[in-house]
Amino acid sequence: MDIKDLQNLIRFVAKAGVSEVSYKEKDFEIKIKTTSEGTVVAMPQAVMQQPIQQVEAQPSAPQTATEKPADSNADNGNYVTIKSPILGTFYRKPSPDKPVFVNIGDSIKPGTVLCVVEAMKLFNEIEAEISGTIVKVLVDDSSPVEYDQPLFIVDPS
Repeated sequence: MDIKDLQNLIRFVAKAGVSEVSYKEKDFEIKIKTTSEGTVVAMPQAVMQQPIQQVEAQPSAPQTATEKPADSNADNGNYVTIKSPILGTFYRKPSPDKPVFVNIGDSIKPGTVLCVVEAMKLFNEIEAEISGTIVKVLVDDSSPVEYDQPLFIVDPS
């Protein structure tokens, strides 16, 4: 990991509002923690263990799930919550000059692109896994999202 990637990771963690992230790769490990003042502290360490590639994120305050298409029922009767499958930045449009993928009231079916989530400079299209109608968009455009954070509420009827 070069210094530019490291700086981008630190900025992303600070913006996302998570309290701690650990990243390990072969002989490199970094832990990034945010303090109560919002300051980000990075503590790189050499690791002489088996290569492990994982990123752990813990929310600073108790929150519900993040954005990942899922078929779990919401508190709103038989509505379904679509959640984020990854940590990243949520975008409702494919690019700034294009229209949004879906609006409230739009009908969707499996495979319909709902949004994109940018993670590590990769744009991941989030597709619907159910048919229904968009009832609510829970995240603002260009906002950071966490793994399993709710993105949309869908009425499957």
